[in-house]
Amino acid sequence: MNPPTPRAHADSRFVSASDGLRLHYLDYACPSAGRLPLVCLPGLARSADDFWRVAEAAQAQGRRVLALDYRGRGRSDWDKDWTHYALAVEQDDILAVLRDAGVSSAVFLGTSRGGLHTMDLAAGTPGLVRAAIFNDIGPKIELEGLLRIKRYVGKLPPIASMNDAIALMRMTAAPQFPAVSAEDWAVYARQTFVEKDGKVALRYDPELSHTLDIFTPDAEPETFWDRFETMSQTPMLVIRGETSDIFSAETMEEMARRAPRLETFTVAGQGHAPLLLDQPTIGRIMEFLSRCP
Repeated sequence: MNPPTPRAHADSRFVSASDGLRLHYLDYACPSAGRLPLVCLPGLARSADDFWRVAEAAQAQGRRVLALDYRGRGRSDWDKDWTHYALAVEQDDILAVLRDAGVSSAVFLGTSRGGLHTMDLAAGTPGLVRAAIFNDIGPKIELEGLLRIKRYVGKLPPIASMNDAIALMRMTAAPQFPAVSAEDWAVYARQTFVEKDGKVALRYDPELSHTLDIFTPDAEPETFWDRFETMSQTPMLVIRGETSDIFSAETMEEMARRAPRLETFTVAGQGHAPLLLDQPTIGRIMEFLSRCP
């Protein structure tokens, strides 16, 4: 499968999970790196390709960057049992990738589900997470946003071409993302879909949708405040999409109250989750990274 976007100096690497399933990650090597590596963890139905602009900027700053595909996403194999698309299983997969890459401590950038993994890793593997960037996620997740995501994950109407896929994304997501340019919508669509055998398909296993079955209008999503508390002295940057319905401004304020070293940044005109394609957001991430170990 060809990558959807240009990517300088990134190697595709594969490693076996503990159950034998093949996992993929991108390794942006930096032979002269004098800083801790940056580990990028994507959202629920997203892939390693979401981080290419951030990765290239961080690489130029002197960091090695790893961007992971969870099982069932991107170039990682799909699991025959959808119940393995669980946080605990994915956590073991992340650790397998880090062992393969020889990484024992790093700065983590987690988008949505990737931020939950970052909190779990910080709590369960002391010394691993030296600093963290959370992209539109916190210890409390808003049910309204989860129900919205449940309505589209794993569902794809017939699409004849990539141009139609781009148009579909712009039409459905534009209300939450009024600031995204036509060029970036095209980039993001190619990170979301793939043209295969004359058809446009999702870049993840549609069975992933079952992970959202538990969320109903009267559900109470799990909170992660206990894990977050273990990071109270960790340098953190929290990014929030201005129109996000997953990550509230109130939760971001509470995170800042509990963690004195936490910094915040709001991405104007974007929702859940900011695409990490615009220069102001990338610049703010690089500013934070420049002060990390």
